[in-house]
Amino acid sequence: QVQLMESGGGSVQAGGSLKLSCSASGATDRINCMGWFRQTPGKGREGVATLWDDNTNNADSVKGRFTVSKDNAKNTLYLQMNSLKPEDTATYFCAADWSRNGCILLRTADFDYWGQGTQVTVSS
Repeated sequence: QVQLMESGGGSVQAGGSLKLSCSASGATDRINCMGWFRQTPGKGREGVATLWDDNTNNADSVKGRFTVSKDNAKNTLYLQMNSLKPEDTATYFCAADWSRNGCILLRTADFDYWGQGTQVTVSS
């Protein structure tokens, strides 16, 4: 089993920045793929950014503004979010899996492990 815990959410004005963290524990040596997803009320969960091996994948809506990275020594995944927009408001979830498919395809169904989520609110 793998446990994931997000932190770093909060409220910010449009144009501002936030950095999310996701700390992984448990059987982390089995994890080959980690990523960030977000969800707003009434909508499905969508992929934001993923990381596997030396590769990253970003949703078109966040390209050039968000950067995903990982500190392997700390088993922690990060999401640096710059130039935030009101439409970035959502609950952000960290996800992990042994398979790389979810990372390559930014697909929620391929991830077995999820955190509880952290709220990001961007005001105009």
